[in-house]
Amino acid sequence: MRVLIVDDHRIVASGCRALFADDPDIDILEASDAESGERAFGREHPDICVLDINLPTVSGYELAKRILGLDASARIIMFSMNDDPVFAARAIEVGAKGYVSKTGDPRDLVEAVREVGKGGVYLPAAMAQSIAFGGPAFAQNPLSKLTTREMEILRLLSAGKNLSEIAWLVRSSYKTVANTSSIMRQKLGVRTSAELVRLAIDNGVA
Repeated sequence: MRVLIVDDHRIVASGCRALFADDPDIDILEASDAESGERAFGREHPDICVLDINLPTVSGYELAKRILGLDASARIIMFSMNDDPVFAARAIEVGAKGYVSKTGDPRDLVEAVREVGKGGVYLPAAMAQSIAFGGPAFAQNPLSKLTTREMEILRLLSAGKNLSEIAWLVRSSYKTVANTSSIMRQKLGVRTSAELVRLAIDNGVA
């Protein structure tokens, strides 16, 4: 089984490789950003993709959409420092088959790869319970109001990108991105892009 790890932190990629070092049935491939990850997928056709959410340019969510656009049957596991169930819920919405927090047990990733490799899905038990039974607490998180595309634009705004740069990065028109930014402000009850950025930082998007 060939597993593509897309993560810009070499120590994380190295750690992932070490996790599977004793398994002769798993071959690890690596990429460091969404662009190289997309190229690697098209070139290598891995069985599973493990995508970091916080990549240097566009996020793992955006990369997941692009990979699924190339192959709707692609099996994707999202990998993140953030264990907020909102992020996992968005990963599932975008088409991921699994979600693993980097702050959790390293064996979670091994189990996720094996389960998704068999055609199943994977969420750590505690996270699955948070999504299923979070109720009001889940709904109160402002990020729960946003689509994955809106979260992508919010993340890029918080990284200092202007609307023209964001449009180019997400392969959309300036008008669409500007309209989406306006809708986000209405949803979140803020008036300016600066307030959007502050909200992003406060909620772990940046």
